[in-house]
Amino acid sequence: MKKSIYTAFLACTLASAAPIQAQQTDKEAQKAHTEQTVKEALEARRYRIEVNYMTPMRGRSRALIDNYSLTIHGDSVLSYLPYVGEAYSAPYGGGKGLNFDALIQTYKTKEGKKGRKEIRITTTNDEDSYTYHLTIYPDGTTQIRIQPTRRQSISFNGKMDTDE
Repeated sequence: MKKSIYTAFLACTLASAAPIQAQQTDKEAQKAHTEQTVKEALEARRYRIEVNYMTPMRGRSRALIDNYSLTIHGDSVLSYLPYVGEAYSAPYGGGKGLNFDALIQTYKTKEGKKGRKEIRITTTNDEDSYTYHLTIYPDGTTQIRIQPTRRQSISFNGKMDTDE
C-alpha cells in the first residue's frame, strides 16, 4: 500500500515538473533571442528605444503615456522626446526642444559591466548641440541622458523595441 502511494506521489511530482521545466526553457530561449536581437540592432546601428519615464534635472520625475522614442538609423538620429527644464538660450516660442531629425556627428560605443553597452552620440541641429549618453542592457532596457548645450540636461528610461 505504501509503495503504491509513493509511486503515485512520485508520478504526480514528475508530471508537474515537466511543464515547469518547459516554461523555464521557453523563458531562457526568449531571453537569448532578445539579447541576440539587441546585439544585432546595436551592431547595425538601427534601433528604436521606446521611452516611458522622464527625469528632469529639476522637478519631479514622471511616467510618460505618449509614444515618445529615440531612433538611430545608420548615420541619423530621430529624437521625439519631451523636454522639461530650464533653457539658457532658446528660440522665441521655445523651439523644437528634443523633437528633431539630424545627422550623427560622432557615435562611440564601449563595453560596460554585465554585458551592457555605453553609447555616446553627438549631434547638432539649427537650435542646439546635443550629447546623448545611452546605457543599453542585454534585455533592451535603456537609460538615456541628454546634455544640450543651451538647456539643462534631462534623463529618460525606456526599452529597445525588439519586436520585428
